[in-house]
Amino acid sequence: MASRQTVVFLVAVVISLSDFIHSFQPLLSPDGNSTTHREITLRAVLKKTAEVCRDMAASEGRNFRLTIDDSLSTDKVQRACSTTGTSTSLFSTVLFQTSIANMYFSNAKVDVVFALSEKHHFDDETFQGGRDVITAGVAAVKASVKQESFVAGRWNLGQVCHTLQDFYSHSNWVELGNKSPYSTLISPDQPLENLAGLSVPTCRNCTGGTCENNLLPDLLQQGLLTSGYFNIFSPAKPTGKCSHGGSFDRTSRKDPVGGISKDDLGSSHGSLHPKAADLAVNATMELLEDVRLAVGDKNFLRLMGLSQSSVLCFVIDTTGSMSDDIAEAKRVSFAIIDSKRGTQQEPSAYILVPFNDPGFGPVTMTTNADFFKDSINKLSASGGGDIPELCLSGLQLALTAAPPSSEIFVFTDAPAKDAHLKSTITAIIESTKSVVTFMLTDVLTSRRRRRNTQRVSPRKMTQLDAQLYRDLARASGGQAIEVTKSDLTLATSIIEDSLANAVVTVFQVVRNPGRPDNYTFIVDGSLRNLTAYITGASSLTFDLTSPTGVSQSSSQSSGPLGTITTAGNLRRLSLNTDNQTGSWEISVNSKNPYSVKVISQSSVNFIYNLVEAHERAHGDFSLKEGRPLSGGNASLMISVTGSDKVKVTEVNLFDSSGPTEVDGSLQSVGSGNFLVTFIGVPAGEFLVRMKGEDGSSTSRSTAASFQRQASTQIKTSSISVTAQASNTNIEPGSTISVPFTVSSTTNGVVNDSATGMFTVRANNDRSYTSTSPSSITIASGDGGTANGTVTLTAPASAASGTDVTLTIEAENAAATDINYAVLRFSVVAKVTDITRPVCQRVSSSSNCPSSSSLCASSQWTFIANLTDGINGTGIESITIRKGNGTLNTSTVAEAGGADVTVATYSASCCSQNVELAAVDNVGNVGKCAGQATQTTVATTLTAITAITAAVNTTSTGGHTLSISHCLWISVVVSLLWK
Repeated sequence: MASRQTVVFLVAVVISLSDFIHSFQPLLSPDGNSTTHREITLRAVLKKTAEVCRDMAASEGRNFRLTIDDSLSTDKVQRACSTTGTSTSLFSTVLFQTSIANMYFSNAKVDVVFALSEKHHFDDETFQGGRDVITAGVAAVKASVKQESFVAGRWNLGQVCHTLQDFYSHSNWVELGNKSPYSTLISPDQPLENLAGLSVPTCRNCTGGTCENNLLPDLLQQGLLTSGYFNIFSPAKPTGKCSHGGSFDRTSRKDPVGGISKDDLGSSHGSLHPKAADLAVNATMELLEDVRLAVGDKNFLRLMGLSQSSVLCFVIDTTGSMSDDIAEAKRVSFAIIDSKRGTQQEPSAYILVPFNDPGFGPVTMTTNADFFKDSINKLSASGGGDIPELCLSGLQLALTAAPPSSEIFVFTDAPAKDAHLKSTITAIIESTKSVVTFMLTDVLTSRRRRRNTQRVSPRKMTQLDAQLYRDLARASGGQAIEVTKSDLTLATSIIEDSLANAVVTVFQVVRNPGRPDNYTFIVDGSLRNLTAYITGASSLTFDLTSPTGVSQSSSQSSGPLGTITTAGNLRRLSLNTDNQTGSWEISVNSKNPYSVKVISQSSVNFIYNLVEAHERAHGDFSLKEGRPLSGGNASLMISVTGSDKVKVTEVNLFDSSGPTEVDGSLQSVGSGNFLVTFIGVPAGEFLVRMKGEDGSSTSRSTAASFQRQASTQIKTSSISVTAQASNTNIEPGSTISVPFTVSSTTNGVVNDSATGMFTVRANNDRSYTSTSPSSITIASGDGGTANGTVTLTAPASAASGTDVTLTIEAENAAATDINYAVLRFSVVAKVTDITRPVCQRVSSSSNCPSSSSLCASSQWTFIANLTDGINGTGIESITIRKGNGTLNTSTVAEAGGADVTVATYSASCCSQNVELAAVDNVGNVGKCAGQATQTTVATTLTAITAITAAVNTTSTGGHTLSISHCLWISVVVSLLWK
């Protein structure tokens, strides 16, 4: 019998397998009332992000107008956190929502990859094992952020949050009457106390159909900590121990029967589910605060995906003939930087990847515009040798370094020497949903390259060479712009267009082969700065017609509907919509291949993700890397951004190059999420198109309609590729094995009688050593599937926190169908330093008047010694978390060999509290707080050791105070070590 695999597209999913889950529901609650891992993570991220923005605003003297409570949304937080703009400014929350989605999808993935791992769920009283999971995961997050590997950091963070959140659902922490999180779980240097031993009975049988009182009174009176045992195969458990509970837990049928889980309202202790969920939210916020202190506020917001603008990302060919192209890349990037610096549209980050042959990279990624200027200024055109260059290798680095949904621009005049990476690049494009636009100069009009009289190939790419770039541009929703070097300046306006705030795709279509056709798109009242791009042969003509019937032809460079500029194969139309909302039409006349793309600016947009269902112990859905199966049913959950008054009326999958269109049936599931179901998606290449009505529109009735389109192509496949690694972290110098399965499917289900050979390719963006079979064969009797293993070795020299993306592809023998799995790993060195920096007071006194009206005329100071110990990794930074004073630090060496950082804080008596955070080199955070008192009596608490040499003196927040001077200032301070 064929086994069935259900594939679904969504951002948030409806759960149908609640009996299989023994944790908080991962994504959506079937009863609509229970709290899920997704909601817990979302609430915690929004609250903590808002708190960070509030604190940053206070320190900068800005207003912050947002009530931080459970009613927060991504739109509210994004707008409140903006440092520029007004309440009516355009904002895009796509990156923020996508980043949060990545965290809760990785959270849900724990129920798949680690379904039966006790320590990942705090089952079976594995408290030490669970904390070890959290400790290792948090270390990986901090290491990733240090390397600016934010995508990998989010993935690790989501997984850590799952384990932490499960503690409150699976243990008796709530039943013990605790009102605050168990902070020891994120403090590995603190002992786990009051644990019920293996021989200590913890539960009695549930009676009368209820389990509310099945925890033993002695256990509660002694305050002992326990968790439920869980097993789907065996009822065995230690005598007298509690079970998790639920129909899938076989241990719950053995005395003592029942369970103690609080996963949802229908669980054994379901009445305590709301309290467990609230504690899980607070615990997640506590963990996020620890990460925040370790990485700093700005990097924390980047980790959360909070960004007001796009990144500027260039991939540039640096071989000899590219001087003009490099000069233009410099010109346009400098113009963008200089014009947008300090504005809402200033790029959030800058990424540069050079390539030639035989080299490519490294990746330069920075938030410092001047550093980016310096980096691109250093590029020079030289060498080249043979014509093809390593373009796709450079592009691969950019795709994996840039945030999801980025726009990447590639400058080259040469064919790709690494064309074998085409399927890998396509897979990463589909996975990241980034848009790639190629700026191709001096492409030959013929399909073959001519040789000159000296029989030396000129450095030109043919139409056949350029087709590779066109295919990749089409897959991503980008464009392949072909111009002469002298006209390149006219084409780079598209780069500035893409960096405008809140850019949305209204309509896009590609015709290959070309044919004359008419296309319509809807312009709504929220759209600003409408721009259309048409690429194609020079013989292409078009006509544009507005909703009122006004027309303009391609021969009119300036007409009633806008202005048209031409550069090579690109026509750019800057439209004057003048509130002409409604249905517009473009009629294109060409028999050659062409593309049409209409973009604009609007806060209203949408995101989606491909997921797959898992019928197993922890059930539910998880993110699927790969293509949906041809002929199978599919579901799409649209999450709308930018408005809470949007009503989605139509979602379809349409083939942009043909007549195929699949309409979906819609179901609203609340909070801007819409579940769309498609029946029998045929083989093909599709784009997601959404239409609806915006209730916030104030224009006439036709203006309420809107249309948006996803840029990234969705291609179906009859091949299924699944791969799961037992760990997402790799130690430097070690090798990880990744088992994978290839299946042949028919109409969305595995064809158990299928046979065939498939070519296998495994590539990674770091060029790490990797092994894989070159092919895999499904033989008769294999049930339509075959298995293989890929290995990946991280070099011993790899920096901790480096991310690596592994792509595993399987292609059929006819080379007509391909599918893939994309996996992301973090290289993380094993952390042996788990001890927080230690704070010791040096001296204290007071000079603050008792009257607050006189505070401005007086100062108070406190001095503390901070150390990470002889075996520690050393203190990396000390920052002021609370207080408006000046911090000076000096590093000295103690006789025992440990470095001591002397922190001297001075402030006005109007600011009488201070909290310092000390972070060591692996991210352990220690805090010490001081408070001035209203007294004039000087007191010395601790004598400072004589210091003969001080180094690394730094100052923040004001003027510098020397150590010798500070020692004579009198202050009384109450110091609290946290």
